[in-house]
Parts: sequence; C-alpha cells; structure tokens
Amino acid sequence: MQRTAAVAALAAADAEAVDREGRFPKTAIDAAREQKLLGMQVPVEFGGFGATIHDITDVCYTLGRSCASTAMIFAMHQTKVACLVRHGRGNPYMEALMRRIAREQLLLASSTTEGQNGGNVRASAAAVDGNDHEITLLRDATVISYGAEADGLVTVARRANEAAASDQVLLALVKEDYALKRTVGWETLGMRGTCSTGFELKVSCPSDRVFREPYDRIHAQTMTPFAHLAWSSAWAGIAAAAVQRAQRFIRKAARSSGGQTPPAAAHFTAARMSLAKLRAVIAANLNAFVTHEYDERALTSLDFQSSITLLKVEASELAVETVMSAMRACGLSGYRNDGEFTIGRHLRDVLSAPIMINNDRILANVATASLMSAVPTSLHD
Repeated sequence: MQRTAAVAALAAADAEAVDREGRFPKTAIDAAREQKLLGMQVPVEFGGFGATIHDITDVCYTLGRSCASTAMIFAMHQTKVACLVRHGRGNPYMEALMRRIAREQLLLASSTTEGQNGGNVRASAAAVDGNDHEITLLRDATVISYGAEADGLVTVARRANEAAASDQVLLALVKEDYALKRTVGWETLGMRGTCSTGFELKVSCPSDRVFREPYDRIHAQTMTPFAHLAWSSAWAGIAAAAVQRAQRFIRKAARSSGGQTPPAAAHFTAARMSLAKLRAVIAANLNAFVTHEYDERALTSLDFQSSITLLKVEASELAVETVMSAMRACGLSGYRNDGEFTIGRHLRDVLSAPIMINNDRILANVATASLMSAVPTSLHD
C-alpha cells in the first residue's frame, strides 16, 4: 500500500494539469515504474511480485481517487499483463517479455478497437499474414490508448486472411515489432490523459508474438474478467473521490450554519448509497472470479460470463449516478471548476464509463444468452 500511496500522491498533484492539457500522466506512470507497480502481477519466478487480482483492483481504486486517467491506464496495462501471465507460459518469447516487464517496468498499451467495428472486440477485420517464422499485420486501430507513450502493445486480429471475423488471435508486441502512424486525435470531454489516439498499426515481427491459445478462450477467461474488474475499480475510485468532496462540503456547510444539516445532504446520502452498491457489485464479481480463477469450465459458464460482462454495465451506471449525486450535494460549489469542492473533472471522466465499449452494445449481446439462463429460485442460488 505504501507503493500505491506514493504513486497516488503524485497522480493527484498532477491530475488537474493532465486533464487541462490533455497530456499523458508521465509523472504518475514514472512513479509507478519506480515503485515496481507495472510489473507487480508478473509471477515471482519471472521477477515480479506475483500480485493477485485483489491487489490490482485495490491499486486501480486508489489511483482512481487521485487521477482517473492514471487509473485507467494502469487498469488497461494490467489487463494485458494478465493475458501474458495466464496464457504465455511455455512460450520463450512471452516468458522473456514478462521478465522484461518486471525488470524494465515496460508499459503495455491495448489495441482492440478497429475501423467501423467500434468496441466489438470479438470481430476483427485485419488479419495476420505470413508463415511459421515471420508475420505481418496492417490494422486500422481507431483507438490505441496511450499508444505513443507505451513500450509495447497487445492487439487482436483474425487468424488468417481466409478466417472468419470471430476466428481471432492475440499478439503481444514490443516497440521494435510495429510502427504507428497517427490517424485520429484525442480531444475529449474527459479521460483526456489516456491519450487514446487513433493509429494505423503496421506490424512486422517473428511469429512467436502470437499467443498459442485462440483469442476466444483468452477473452472469456482473462481479458473480460480482468478488464471489467479493473475498470470498475477505477470508476469506483473516481466515485469515491467525488463522495469525499461532497462529504467535506456538507460538513463545512453544517459547521457554518450552527450544526444544521443543509437540504443538499439528501443527495450526499444518495451518493453514499450508490457508492456502497457499486463497491458491493464489484466485490461480488471479484470473489466469484477468484473462486473459479483457474476453472475453465466455470469461467466459460453462461452464468459467470453474463455476470462478469454485465458488471461493466452496472458499475459504469452506478459510478455516474454516484458522482452526479455528489455534485448535486455540493450544488454550485461542485459545478464550479475553480473551488475546493469542484466535481467537474470527476463527472467528465466518469461519463466515459458507459460509452467505453458501449453499454447498449453489451446489453444487446447479452440479451439472447440471458434468455437461456435460469432465474434464481432462492437468495442463495
């Protein structure tokens, strides 16, 4: 926790400038490197700390309270590292990359958004081409968060030119393996420091950069659970920071009025309630994942996949609700951008949560599967 606190303090001090200038939170990420947090999940045998998903989500929550962009960058990076840790063993390149992440504290970016597909991660247009030794890939990567600042990236593609869009593989690349050509800028309402610019991604590298397992298994067992748990924890941190500001505002208002609680206190109560719900839904899904972390059958079950997928929807909506209630508790003081109780940045950042892999797309995709799932007959099912 001391390592995380040191990074969070620097992230908080730089958060306003990162947001205002729309720049990468270099100070915070450099601090994370210094504290060895970027490689914390790498197994001890490869030089890391062997951190668990509980450790990762705790860091995401703490960083979310300080700087949303830093928290989201950390969450995305750790999701990619999780793919290496859980699916890269036995591949000398993947194992060497884990050692490099632990030793050099490399930062991995994520490239899953492509062309007109938006956030449809389970369908790829670009395909891997090549042979058993060398491969190439040309991808219209309309979003690569912090792509220009990363030391490597993890991307998904069709297995081959003749493969179906859903027949995908995952690649783990270092800078020497690819070139980026900027195509789309990043001038957004919030999460400005993630620098999620669009690029043409041109890959030319040895074939061992491709994970041996098909992407559908990696997606179900690791990518989705880690991403949704880490993102949700970061959003919960943003919400907690907003609630804390609202609490300070209500306390100050009560002191200045002789102890009389202001009418806006009702909105603070609502914020506390929705934050409690948010933390509870994350904890429930976190515990479910940890219980079955290495049970492939359980992780790919309809119930687990529906729950972990819908976590993203529930958490993002609850986070927005929480921050909005906190702003209403603070009134004009929360709406202003120049006071100690401002919540504008928190609201702008958290509004990205329902849009990032759009909730409407997720709900539409889950609807059919949910029809096949039994409705619980007791509270303990």
